[in-house]
Amino acid sequence: MSNYGRVLRLALRQRLMVAGCLASSVLVAVLWAVSLVAIWPVVDAIMRDMTIPEWLTEEVSTRQTAIEQMRADRRSLALQVPHASPTKVPQLLAQIEDSQRTSAVYQASLDRVRGYLPLAERWLPDTPFKTLGYVCLFVLASTLVKNGARIINTLLVSRLGCVLNHEMRNRFYRQMLRLDLADFSDQGRGDLMNRCTTDINSMSNGATQLFGDAVREPLKMIACLVGAAMVSWRLLLLTIIVAPMAALSIRYLAKALKRANRKAMEELSSIFETLTETLSGIKLIKAFTMEATERAAFHDISKGYYSKSMKIAFYNSLVSPITENLGVIMVLLAAMAGGYLVLNQETHLFGIPISDTPLTHGRMSVFFAMLAGMSDPAKRLSGVFNEIQRASASADRVYQVLDRQPRVLDAEHPVVLPKLTRSIRYDNVSFRYVPDAPVLEGINLEIRAGETLAIVGPNGCGKSTLLDLIPRFYDPCAGTITLDGVDLRDVRVEDLRQRIGVVAQTALMMNDTVAANIAYGKPDATPLEIERAARKAYAHSFIVDKLADGYDTKVGPGGGQLSGGQRQRIALARAILRDPEILILDEATSQIDLESEQLIHQVLEEFTKNRTTLVITHRMSTLVLADRVLVMDHGKILDIGTPDELTQRCELFRRLCHLGYRESA
Repeated sequence: MSNYGRVLRLALRQRLMVAGCLASSVLVAVLWAVSLVAIWPVVDAIMRDMTIPEWLTEEVSTRQTAIEQMRADRRSLALQVPHASPTKVPQLLAQIEDSQRTSAVYQASLDRVRGYLPLAERWLPDTPFKTLGYVCLFVLASTLVKNGARIINTLLVSRLGCVLNHEMRNRFYRQMLRLDLADFSDQGRGDLMNRCTTDINSMSNGATQLFGDAVREPLKMIACLVGAAMVSWRLLLLTIIVAPMAALSIRYLAKALKRANRKAMEELSSIFETLTETLSGIKLIKAFTMEATERAAFHDISKGYYSKSMKIAFYNSLVSPITENLGVIMVLLAAMAGGYLVLNQETHLFGIPISDTPLTHGRMSVFFAMLAGMSDPAKRLSGVFNEIQRASASADRVYQVLDRQPRVLDAEHPVVLPKLTRSIRYDNVSFRYVPDAPVLEGINLEIRAGETLAIVGPNGCGKSTLLDLIPRFYDPCAGTITLDGVDLRDVRVEDLRQRIGVVAQTALMMNDTVAANIAYGKPDATPLEIERAARKAYAHSFIVDKLADGYDTKVGPGGGQLSGGQRQRIALARAILRDPEILILDEATSQIDLESEQLIHQVLEEFTKNRTTLVITHRMSTLVLADRVLVMDHGKILDIGTPDELTQRCELFRRLCHLGYRESA
């Protein structure tokens, strides 16, 4: 429960709400037990056609008679002592002492009843029926106040759960933005979505249950236990002798439920992941008629979740019967023991003192009512039990993400990043995503300030990874990357990335307006600056002429309302508006039509002048923009030079050029 404890500590920071929850829960519990006490006068007084003052007067008389009888018995025993045998004297003295102790108890009870009697005679009715009416009004009033407190409790607890949900979801989202790119690849988007939605909902529901039913219902049980103990605490101990057995069973169920809930959450993450993959690849699925295969795969995953859910249902189904069996056994024990004591007017059971005075029908009825009063809270708690175990399992999953430390961190004492005037250098750089699988090995490279460097090579040779190291999406496993002699790991990540513009193969768009997407890297940009950047990217004309609301047009999720060429030009406008020192183009023209490519080339030809530009491309037509070309293969630099030089000496470059020209054709 350690991670769930952290959730609760976060909830406890809402001191006023927590205090209100506890206060209203205590009030509900007290009134729950107090209303049951009304059975006592109904059974002992009203059902015997007596008013409460008459009943109390009878109790005074009964206790006085009992005290006088005990005095007479002690005098008789005292007279026997001088004439008794030596072996019998200790027994007689013990009987006298026991009588004195019982007499003191009766005297204390008599004094209490005498204190109540004047108040009862002054304020309570003088007929049994009116007394019954007063008792009914008392029960009604206590019930109304109790339910009012319960409404307040429910509202406060719900608000606490909503506040906690909001806070935890914001924390999770902030942490998700801090994670490294590798974490998104390793973890999977579906699993992160599941943790941010289902798991956090489960956590807040668990906290709601804990500060609601899990506090209120045990307090009601405690209030009933106190009431039963006031009748006869020894009889209460006898009736709850089976409680340890039930506690051990519930402890076992708690562990089993937590394990089952954790596995169910993992299966649910697989469902989220499959849905995410299906929705993003629905065109591919339909094009290759793979619906049946995907249905079968989803069926298997869903069946796994079904199996885990049934295991949870099985364990959860055991909780209520265990608590109900416990309650039945307690009531039966109380019925047998209490019935014997009341019917025989005894105070001892198997030689063990159970009560100081014989129990009346009314007192025993109150005792049974208190035991019955514990059954409803116990049933409610059985429903809460699984929610708390589910919340505990969800808390573990959420804090697995919240506790994860990014591997790409700012230096403890970051240095100021200089303006790029000389070069970016890779010195013996190596990188791997997983051990024993190198992606880059021994990279030594100098990129001069202001030059355009094109990078070519077969798929999977490490081109994108090479450039991902510059904005520190990843850090090298060995070697250093410096900018004008400053190690990139010694500067603030935010300062570094503000100097860089990235245009990727797939132009990513946020579900916002065209203007907001262009200004995404510079949110304080004016409309005039946005339009100027769009004009430079040859995007202004289609924005104004073809989009219904111009710059205020919503592009849809992922920019789905735009064509590939339109998205790419907006992405270029975004980079132009940011005006970065370093521009990274990762296959920026690989998925667009010829007309769009020509327009984008015109943009790039102007925009890359005197700007350090790194271009990954498979299209040889893009090489006209490059001052030099870097050829990579198997994570290593194979050659570097001008396109003409490489054509003369690099076989791989010639093959790539041949393929590139075939693609262009």
